Amino acid sequence: MGNELTFENLIGNVEHVHDITSSYAKGAVNQLLTVRNWMIGYYIVEFEQHGKNRAEYGTHLLENLAKRIEIKGSDNWQ
Repeated sequence: MGNELTFENLIGNVEHVHDITSSYAKGAVNQLLTVRNWMIGYYIVEFEQHGKNRAEYGTHLLENLAKRIEIKGSDNWQ
């Protein structure tokens, strides 16, 4: 990107800023989604195990959660 103020340089600068900031935003979103998913898993394990080392299976927890929870896409958990 040159120092000369031209329309072509303006286009290049705007595209460059967009590319860099989008990359950082995608990374931040991915990190937050990872933390969110870990926390959801943690709470599900705590609920299922009730402090025990192993859970009792067959309670259809994810199906019931997907029916009641209000998170877009949670209906795919079944």
